[in-house]
Amino acid sequence: MQASGPGSSLEDREGIEAQAARLLARLNSAPSPQDEAEICAWIEADPRHAVAFARAEMGWDAAERLKSSAADVTLPPPETIISEEDQRRISRNIMIAAGIAILLFIVAAVVTVRTFSGVDRYETAIGEIRDVALADGSVLHLNSDSEAEVRFTDNGRKVRIMKGEASFEVAHDTLRPFEVEVRSAVIRAVGTAFNIRMRTALVELTVTHGSVSVRCGASALRKVAAGNGAVIQPRAITLTSLGPRLVSQRTAWREQMIEMDGETVEQAASEFNRYRTAPILIGDTRVSALRLGGRFRTTDSQEFLSALQASLPVRAVKGEDGSVMLLYRDSADGGGNSP
Repeated sequence: MQASGPGSSLEDREGIEAQAARLLARLNSAPSPQDEAEICAWIEADPRHAVAFARAEMGWDAAERLKSSAADVTLPPPETIISEEDQRRISRNIMIAAGIAILLFIVAAVVTVRTFSGVDRYETAIGEIRDVALADGSVLHLNSDSEAEVRFTDNGRKVRIMKGEASFEVAHDTLRPFEVEVRSAVIRAVGTAFNIRMRTALVELTVTHGSVSVRCGASALRKVAAGNGAVIQPRAITLTSLGPRLVSQRTAWREQMIEMDGETVEQAASEFNRYRTAPILIGDTRVSALRLGGRFRTTDSQEFLSALQASLPVRAVKGEDGSVMLLYRDSADGGGNSP
């Protein structure tokens, strides 16, 4: 599969922003219940959709305020015969009205710039793990190939996870709750520590210290205490009891480690692929269901591949592009070819 370049990424963003503008106009033109449902579904389908729609709403509101303010400026009605003094007075009024409109436009622009400049975006490349000290004393940990937006105000602390996985150590501040938005869910904490991982069809929450509250769509507010977790889907929250071993396994990436405890080779390969630009591939279905255990560094998949070949009937063959193919090793194959 060919990776998309910067150009296609810009085109995607412009396309999303254009669609957001169209849907907002539709929402402000007496929409039917079906229209509203379709618009909500589009917003929830992708975090980028929600961001684009919020920006479109801000632009719409600024424009409406500008029109309303301009409409409040009353100019004197023109007379059939207008004296020079009246002409000068009308000219002054027109200039004042234009000045007010320009000033309102500048204010709206400044507010917009300040709003978006107040959003800090953090991201990691494939294989990179990053620790970010936030302005309130909290710490954001970003796993490989992840992205988050942070916006702090006097009234609250908000983080939006765009993709990947993040872990938080939240500084205590009862006056400003710490909220993390991920897809359609909002996780709120005051002083606690927790981990959030975005998977394909769900969000995986793990609480390591304190407790958090979770809400998602129309679901009831749920509380999750330390040592527990939750599986968050678009319209449902399922609480899970984890135990120390599973909590340790889920947060091992903070130490740049991957822990395996009876996972299949296919699951293990998927985990390592989060940190590799060239993937580990399964070339034989007999390999997929084999299970293994151990603790491996995210930065050294060779260690994992060597352990795999030493303990299981698997041989690893390296491709020219850096990828690795895992094949089943029959007894006649001998040791196989290691990458």
